[in-house]
Amino acid sequence: MDGDFKLRYARQIAISEIGKEGQNKICRSKVLIIGCGALGSMVAMQLAGAGVGTLGIADFDNIDVSNLQRQFFFQTEENGKFKVDVIASRIHKLNPNVKIISYPFVITSKKAEMIFGDYDCIVDATDNPDSKRMTGDISAQSGKPCCIGGVRDFGGQIMTFLPNDPRFEAFFGQGASDGLLPCSMGGVIGPAAVLCASVQAAEVLKYITNSGKILSGKILLFNLLTNTFQTFSL
Repeated sequence: MDGDFKLRYARQIAISEIGKEGQNKICRSKVLIIGCGALGSMVAMQLAGAGVGTLGIADFDNIDVSNLQRQFFFQTEENGKFKVDVIASRIHKLNPNVKIISYPFVITSKKAEMIFGDYDCIVDATDNPDSKRMTGDISAQSGKPCCIGGVRDFGGQIMTFLPNDPRFEAFFGQGASDGLLPCSMGGVIGPAAVLCASVQAAEVLKYITNSGKILSGKILLFNLLTNTFQTFSL
């Protein structure tokens, strides 16, 4: 295992901000990902590759052919299968050292209160504003950091909240959903989802290893149509 550890994570350990100590922290960490679509599946695979020790993946949905334009870890012949089952299989094939806990149901506030405490960090990768608010609220109550992302058209937005940071409503207000509409109600290109998910995965890894700067109390907006990237503080 030690030999596999050094070889598998050699390029990550070579990063001065991570090193062997940081990699050990990653391998001991537990991350919950809510939503297993374009964002969540990409976050899950990136964190699995990075060596996160335990990944919780939550999604109640089945694969649909319309997902495949932006959800690249699913295949045409898997149409109709549960997303959590398929992505769990992909994770195991990528990195069998990762423990996977599947939650094939809707994460309600009550369930979140029971589950969030078991994890070091929460990632909301849903396209539902109500879910994002719930994630922000329950993560704060549980004393857990969370990273929330959303995409639409060519753009996206990412926010990271530490327990004492302002919540989702501080940016968008009660009932607001700009930029976070379900994909079924709007369009999104695959590269926007990949970029958003990559930033979310990086936020998690930075938090776990205590390296760099995370988007605490900030929102990152990007637009690939105009190649603009902006960060705003509350």
